[in-house]
Amino acid sequence: MSETLADIGIPPQFPDHTQLPESDGTFVKNFQEHPQTVILTDSIAQILQRLHPDGQYCIGQDCGIYWRETEPPEKGAAAPDWFYVPGVPPRLDGKNRRSYVLWREYIPPLIAVELASGNGDEERDVTPLPLAGSREGAKPGKFWVYERIIRIPYYAIYEIINDKLEVYHLVDFSYHKMQPNERGHYPITPLGVELGLWQGSYLNNPEQFWLRWWDLEGNLLLIGKEEAELQRQKAQQAEQRAEQAEQKAAQLAERLRAMGIDPDVE
Repeated sequence: MSETLADIGIPPQFPDHTQLPESDGTFVKNFQEHPQTVILTDSIAQILQRLHPDGQYCIGQDCGIYWRETEPPEKGAAAPDWFYVPGVPPRLDGKNRRSYVLWREYIPPLIAVELASGNGDEERDVTPLPLAGSREGAKPGKFWVYERIIRIPYYAIYEIINDKLEVYHLVDFSYHKMQPNERGHYPITPLGVELGLWQGSYLNNPEQFWLRWWDLEGNLLLIGKEEAELQRQKAQQAEQRAEQAEQKAAQLAERLRAMGIDPDVE
């Protein structure tokens, strides 16, 4: 009865984001990945601020989601190129997140996006854990992990080289491939947005297709620079209208004076 808790050797608490690797050491696979994730984050910011006035949400960009403990730890993580989790703080204990640890927070992402550099086979891999675990160094397929373990309601795969977008919705415990609407977009109803492809240029990239958000009425959600340019154009148009109105008033006043009428007399 004199045995203490220290003598029993209680196993340590599951590690948190500060104790787990923040990268698996692999390279970013294409140059479009970084600007593409920036567009997704920047353009949906106003929607998320409206949905979460308390600021309780986080966005991961090429960050790990730890879903099981393994050795090495990276084998128990999946790293979507972009994902959004509602109802969780953006920082933990005043520290920036290094990863998202599912066994600590329990809430799965609402949507995950993979930017496929190849034909998407890796992103559609349904290899289950038992089979993958039987091979040295093997990991279960991303599709299987997102569908069966993390249970992410919406999963988007964008094949960059083919300009091809697929979106899956978790229904009755399995992913169902969604069909695009009449605009060629995929509604993400809980967010009140649509996901689709937009052709244009961004930063110093040539004109190409980008993964973008629209509202449910089909209006493109603008990034910060686009919004600023739109406001600049509106201000310029308002200034032009004011100048035109002033010119018309001056012309009318001249005509009245020519008729012997003082336009300044009330």
